Amino acid sequence: MSIDAKLVKELREKTGAGMMDCKKALVESGGDMEKAVTWLRQKGLAGAAKKASRIAAEGVVDSYIHFGNRIGVLVEVNCETDFVARNEDFKKLVQDIAKQIAACQNVEYVSVDQIPAEVVEREKAIEMGKEDLASKPENVREKIVQGRIEKRLKELSLLDQPFIKDSSITVEELVKQHIAKLGENIQVRRFVRFVLGEGIEKAEVDFAAEVAAQAGLKPAESPKVEESPQASLEPVETPEQTPPIPEPTPTAAVESKPTQKGSPKNNKKKK
Repeated sequence: MSIDAKLVKELREKTGAGMMDCKKALVESGGDMEKAVTWLRQKGLAGAAKKASRIAAEGVVDSYIHFGNRIGVLVEVNCETDFVARNEDFKKLVQDIAKQIAACQNVEYVSVDQIPAEVVEREKAIEMGKEDLASKPENVREKIVQGRIEKRLKELSLLDQPFIKDSSITVEELVKQHIAKLGENIQVRRFVRFVLGEGIEKAEVDFAAEVAAQAGLKPAESPKVEESPQASLEPVETPEQTPPIPEPTPTAAVESKPTQKGSPKNNKKKK
């Protein structure tokens, strides 16, 4: 739905809400001014923009440790007076913001305005170099890249994240609701997230072997498969067999001739 800029300006002057909040209220109410005012009051956004210019130097620094003690967060949230800083609703808001930071691992900055220019240029260079834009005309490519960069920068911004307990509002809208409720300016100033082992190169460990070592056991060995003699490929040596000795064949008996008493040599001597 198209909303006239004059209506947005009028609603902003009447409620003191932000320009984008006024535009969203008019869209939700179908352009009806009275319904838009009611919508802003229900969301707690009326008057939040006027309070945003006030100095917020009080507040708290709070912490949140996620289950398992693997993620920790420190966050500073400011308000105008120490009276509000001790308020239970304010403390609950700070805890919800800390949990949001722990849940959103990609978030690195409080708002888009805090993102350095070199980060924006780096993201733009990445998008401009993508293959799906190579065949696009220059002017079309610029518009596509601009849209992608805006989306990427919001992914890095805490205030632009959907609230983890109510995805229909952002963290920024959650803060504005508490500004209207508590009557003071509230600002998320800074935060830091700690992730256990982040940036450390971890050695790969055989978990089963480690447990076995701690228990004083030897790691289980894989069973060996016994090969059957028939499956063996090595030649089997067989004892050499001597050929059988053939039995002698029977031969005919040879008759011996009787020797003569005298040989020719003996007969010559007698003469």
